Amino acid sequence: MKFLADGMLGKLTRWLRMIGCDVKYFRNLKDEDLIGISIRENRILLTRDTNLFRRALSKGASAFLVEGRDEVEKLSMVAKRFNLDLEINVKNSRCPKCNARIHPVSKNKIREKIPPGTLKFYDKFWECPKCGQIYWRGSHWKKINRTLLEASKMMENLKE
Repeated sequence: MKFLADGMLGKLTRWLRMIGCDVKYFRNLKDEDLIGISIRENRILLTRDTNLFRRALSKGASAFLVEGRDEVEKLSMVAKRFNLDLEINVKNSRCPKCNARIHPVSKNKIREKIPPGTLKFYDKFWECPKCGQIYWRGSHWKKINRTLLEASKMMENLKE
C-alpha cells in the first residue's frame, strides 16, 4: 500500500514510515500536483484539507480525509481504515526522514557515526542507504511503543 501525504501530515508520515508504509511527503506542493502524483503512482492521498480531499475524489484519485486531534488519533484512524499493523518490524521499516527501507548494519561499520555511549550500550543498528541516518532501539523506544499501543487501543474503539 502506497500513500502520499500533504504538507499538514509530516508527523503522521514519519509514524507510517516507521511501521513500514511507503509514504511520499511534500511540504509545499500545489493541490493539483498532489492529485496528479496520487493518480500516476497509484498512491492514496492523505490530507486534512476537505477541499483537496473532494477534488481528489472527483478526479479519480484515491484519498482519505485524516481527522483527529493528535498524532495518536490520526494514526489510529488511518490504521483502522487501511488495516495497518501498528507495530514496528525493522525488516519492513522505512526511514522516517526519507522513506527508503532501512537495513541492518554492523556496529563496526558505523562506529564513527554514533556517540560512544551508544556504542557501549547497544548492539543492533540500522542504516538508511539513502540519507545515511542511523537507528537503534534507544531510550526513545519505550515512548514509540507506548504511542503505538495507545493508537492500537484507540483503533479498536473506533466505529466502522
